[in-house]
Amino acid sequence: MNFLGHVVRFIVSALVLLVVSWIVPAFKIGGFWSALFLALAIAIIGWIIESIFGTKVTPFGRGIVGFLTSALVIWVAQFFIGGVSVSVIGAILGALVIGLIDLFIPVSTPYEAAK
Repeated sequence: MNFLGHVVRFIVSALVLLVVSWIVPAFKIGGFWSALFLALAIAIIGWIIESIFGTKVTPFGRGIVGFLTSALVIWVAQFFIGGVSVSVIGAILGALVIGLIDLFIPVSTPYEAAK
């Protein structure tokens, strides 16, 4: 994926996080820049988890393990980004809403899925 593709992906992720903060009461984001940095922090923490534990235990994995890992990554990421406040329940509900949105807006392109 080229640089522009990554930028677009992070902008879409930030917009999804803003939608989640509007829907989930215990998930607060101060603004677009906080959401953009939160998306970046979530990607970095997810990459670290994937490099340590493998692809089965990642926020991008399917099933209950991926879901709980996603909630944990969201909850941990709040400590690195200013203007973000997420409770444990908010992280779980946020991971659920993000998973539902991911059903309609896939994070991978058809080219990446074919690899």
